[in-house]
Amino acid sequence: MRRKTTRHTLAAVSIISLALVVTGCSGGAPGTGAESSAAPKAFTVWDPYPQHTEGSDWAKRISSCGDKAGVKIERTAYDTQALTNQALLAAQEGTAADVILLDNPAVSTLADTGALIDMESVGLDTSAIEPNLLAAGVVDGKTYGIPLGANTLALYYNADVLAKAGVDPAGIKDWASFQTALTKVKNAGSKALTFSAIGTEEGSFQFLPFFWGSGADLKHLDSPAAVEALELWTNWVKTGIAPNSVISNSQNTTWEEFLTGDFGFAVNGTWQVNAAAKAPFKTGYIPIPAKNGGVAPAPTGGEFLLMPVQKDESRYDTSKKIIECMSTTEGQVKTANTFAYYIPATSDGQGLLLKDHPELKVWVDAVNKAKGRTSDNLGTDYPIISEQLWTAVQNSLSGAASPADALKAAQRTASEKTSK
Repeated sequence: MRRKTTRHTLAAVSIISLALVVTGCSGGAPGTGAESSAAPKAFTVWDPYPQHTEGSDWAKRISSCGDKAGVKIERTAYDTQALTNQALLAAQEGTAADVILLDNPAVSTLADTGALIDMESVGLDTSAIEPNLLAAGVVDGKTYGIPLGANTLALYYNADVLAKAGVDPAGIKDWASFQTALTKVKNAGSKALTFSAIGTEEGSFQFLPFFWGSGADLKHLDSPAAVEALELWTNWVKTGIAPNSVISNSQNTTWEEFLTGDFGFAVNGTWQVNAAAKAPFKTGYIPIPAKNGGVAPAPTGGEFLLMPVQKDESRYDTSKKIIECMSTTEGQVKTANTFAYYIPATSDGQGLLLKDHPELKVWVDAVNKAKGRTSDNLGTDYPIISEQLWTAVQNSLSGAASPADALKAAQRTASEKTSK
């Protein structure tokens, strides 16, 4: 267990805009700590899914894991930001829940306070988890959480619009072929592409597949590869490939634009699979291509199962059983089926999911190429870097600065703030 005091700890509550992807978060009353260590009556779980109320499949699943562990689960749900704030405050007060499901970019922030038990120290095996999906929970070589599953980004397309333009989505393999497809769609009289470039974590989240797909890395925001990625997005707006609305689009408003039926493509996430199937036009999805071909690394979204430090250490054995129940191969497939937008974090789980849902292979492939935002041991520096990245995107797309100048300023500020 790490007990490290840093400059980030006190600032942690203010950077919780990290949590972005689809759902809300949870939080609630902490355990009293007065339970008998021999036969505890109740264990607390906080999760970020208030839309899944008592009696839902998700609530029943948590309850069943408590039954298997021989305890009653007291579950409380907050939205994402409220849960992360609650987790950080509880860490300071020593009143955290027994198990918390936390948005993955915030795991390193909570671990940095010394409030989490590392998985190895309590015998939780993480060897079956895909390394790229586990990475968001690894800090200084220690693993502080287990992913419940993962979601990420890909390209949705309107098959009718593409057919009218003579575009075969299977032919999109790199940036050049994607640009050709977008130009064809625009020339055929349709809107080509929409995405979210809003000045929040969502903007960084959507830009990262293109940033990473260019070969850039988050420690060097102003590298030639990074500039090339931002030039790509900026030129799309300048030439009308993408509308000016992307500058203020959230991922939800981007999706609403796509559902008008006017766009050929939209960047969006696994969580829209069910909505796409119900769209009034035929839809499909393909991976976001990297510049020189192949699947671009997209950021991983989703929650990690965490075990906070408790005054009564005898509770850890039961918490371990609850986490194991929720993170088994079968458990991860159940989560995928319950939430639709989660891909299991193990190859065995992905295989089981694809047996029933072969149409999700694109998403399995995307998740297996995905990358944690706090990977590369960025940890609590990530939100600082991300803010500078989305600021650069905003400045470039709005015309306030060139891509190169915007990223140069972003790197300068990121370096100053992360070196303090």
